[in-house]
Amino acid sequence: MSRTRPNFLFIQADQLAARALRAYGNATVKAPNIDRLATQGVVFDCCYCNLPMCGPSRASMHTGQLPFKIGMYDNASEFHADIPTLAHYLRSLDYRVELSGKMHFVGPDQLHGYERRHTTEIYPANFAWTVDWSKGREYRPTNLTMAPVLESGPAIRTMQMDYDDEVAYHGRQALYDLARKHDGRPFFLAVSFTSPHSPFVIGQEYWDLYDHDQIELPAVAPLAENEMDHLSRNLHYCQARHRFTVTDEHRRMARHGYYGMISYIDEKVGQLLDVLEKTGLSGNTIVIFTADHGEMMGERGMWFKQHFFEWAASVPFVVHAPDRFAPARVAQNTSLVDLLPTLVDLAEPGFDDYAAPLDGTSLAGALTGDASGLPDTVISEFAADGSTGPSRMVRKGPWKLMWLEGEDTRLYNVVDDPSETTDRSTGADCAEIRADLEAILFDDWDPDHWRKTIRASQKRRLAIHKITGGAPTYVNLVRNDDAQRYVRNAGAAETKARARLPMVAAAQPD
Repeated sequence: MSRTRPNFLFIQADQLAARALRAYGNATVKAPNIDRLATQGVVFDCCYCNLPMCGPSRASMHTGQLPFKIGMYDNASEFHADIPTLAHYLRSLDYRVELSGKMHFVGPDQLHGYERRHTTEIYPANFAWTVDWSKGREYRPTNLTMAPVLESGPAIRTMQMDYDDEVAYHGRQALYDLARKHDGRPFFLAVSFTSPHSPFVIGQEYWDLYDHDQIELPAVAPLAENEMDHLSRNLHYCQARHRFTVTDEHRRMARHGYYGMISYIDEKVGQLLDVLEKTGLSGNTIVIFTADHGEMMGERGMWFKQHFFEWAASVPFVVHAPDRFAPARVAQNTSLVDLLPTLVDLAEPGFDDYAAPLDGTSLAGALTGDASGLPDTVISEFAADGSTGPSRMVRKGPWKLMWLEGEDTRLYNVVDDPSETTDRSTGADCAEIRADLEAILFDDWDPDHWRKTIRASQKRRLAIHKITGGAPTYVNLVRNDDAQRYVRNAGAAETKARARLPMVAAAQPD
């Protein structure tokens, strides 16, 4: 490996399930540029987000610490400015650190160590979307329903395309500008898209890449309410699934739109890679491709994220640097908190001057073929939309244990049962495995403490938002009108629907 510090191009998609990509077994999606990254790169087979919701997942990823530890519970939790991030550590190593696109930072600090942000945010940066457990499972702070699923299809233009075109343009321009520096300083550039987040609507040219009749339906049919676990039942009502009829054609339309959105993002990935090649940066730039969480995509009758099932919690994680790392696959369990120590280890091997303890582990050894140092254990947490209490998941080896608000426990062997249809939690043959995973899950994690702490946080934030009405916006401003552009205090689904061209009639409850 060259002793020259590498550049990093970090590309993140939003709500992209690992299982929606060919590298993770999907035979339908068309994403040749992402496929090329995977074929020539190191693919981590079992990477997880640490909370299946945008804001907490991204904050946790940036800090290398689990979400609850840093006060991240839902999409309106403030990401506090006194927590060092990967951007801070890389800057301490003389990196230029820039961001184009979404990171869903909530609160006054909209940089968190980045020297420059090239775009505004697409979502609110205030307390508008605070969860309120006191209102029960049907409270939906973003007013999310099945409308984004029922309204799936092609369009001339969408708000997400507006945003992602802007993100891609500024990402490419940032690469050109960084290539002009010629001062020996390496860079970390994050380019973060909002697609393929719902609603599942995309331009006709990407829709037409697919034969609609060949779009597969979910592998696991919708479950009856009495077959659902506690959190799944909560989500059933929080997402108003009981008020809408979702047919197989709706499911196929949604998957068709989702795949088209992935192809659209893949085109952006190819454009970024093309700039690396043209500018001569590709030889010393490590490209990392991932997502903040997945998308249930109709499996078990479920949509969006907010759970620990594979489609929602498992994310792609691909590291591409053919001049440094041979193509490989890593089978051990990893998670997004591993990103920070990995970046720092690649930039400065042996660095140990961390200002706060990390929950992540460097993946640098695994990139060169030695995965022996990986713990093969990951933790994910949940307290966001659809919850009525704290939940936690641990995966170790092939086993995944879900502790769901103290109301339900589920245990799956994800290798033998990839669709997670056979709960092993009560089996006598799995008692020792369950006990082992429970010991990890509850180690220094008290559900009663978190229930009280999170509820107190909700009450504070709800009070502030009620008094202020969402002012100030906090959102990162680049253009003069950024405070009014994209989604601010209103629900995301309604705002995106109004921005869709042509307009469509909103889906109504039954």
